[in-house]
Amino acid sequence: MTTSMTGYGADKLHMEDTTITVEIKTVNHRFFDFTAKIPRSLLFLEDAIKKEIQSYFHRGRIEIYINIEGKGFVEKSLQTDWNLLGQYIHEMKLAKKRYGLTGEIPATIISAIPDIISIQEKEQQPGDLQDAIIKSVQQACSQVLRMRKKEGAFLQKDLMERIKTVTGLTREIEAMRPKIIEGYKERIAERIAANITNTANLDEDRVQQEIILLAEKGDITEELTRLYSHFKQFSSLLQQKQDTPIGRKLDFIAQEIHREANTIGSKSTDAALSEKMILLKSEMEKIKEQLQNIE
Repeated sequence: MTTSMTGYGADKLHMEDTTITVEIKTVNHRFFDFTAKIPRSLLFLEDAIKKEIQSYFHRGRIEIYINIEGKGFVEKSLQTDWNLLGQYIHEMKLAKKRYGLTGEIPATIISAIPDIISIQEKEQQPGDLQDAIIKSVQQACSQVLRMRKKEGAFLQKDLMERIKTVTGLTREIEAMRPKIIEGYKERIAERIAANITNTANLDEDRVQQEIILLAEKGDITEELTRLYSHFKQFSSLLQQKQDTPIGRKLDFIAQEIHREANTIGSKSTDAALSEKMILLKSEMEKIKEQLQNIE
């Protein structure tokens, strides 16, 4: 089944007085590239989340965002360093006595002195938190997968039409094969005539045989056969039913098609053929661009 690499999914999870939002966005990438932007209190789940996402997607850049609203799972409390505060007050009393200072030590000194009062955080996580978040990730992944498959169906249709187009162009090129071979023979004969001044002693039959042998090198039958084989493989992969990544395989076949097209183009100077090859290569470039979107 043809699947795109672009998709989006989201899910919300409510636990006690806390709401957790999970968002997943996927875009094109040659390999599997995972990025997680989650609160510190949930970092212990990152590996489990990554493994879950890998069970859904094999290729593309996958970004997951998890946001916590409400009380959350961190309890904050104030901690006073009474020992340090006692030392400060003791030293201040000594200073008053030593320098004859008057007045009471103000209570505001507690908040004015650094490190006397600190904020302590204690994580409090429900026992079923991990299972709940993984389930929420699964829900978001399912939404992304549906979107990727829907877009993949459009890509499949477009690529099938383009393969039909290049197949049709190839058939037109095949019909020109006799003319291409004849043109190749004429070029060889012209080169022989241009480079040999004394043709009286040449064996015409031998020359014709050599021309035919050389012309066979300009035959495009093998390239055409390989092109039809590549088109068939390409179409089969596009229409396969199982959910396995096919993007890289299709890209490789597209490169092979382009290579065969270049070889055919190099074997003829015929203007009509050149025009067909330009159209074929142009269509293949569009196919290669579309393949960047397929998993």
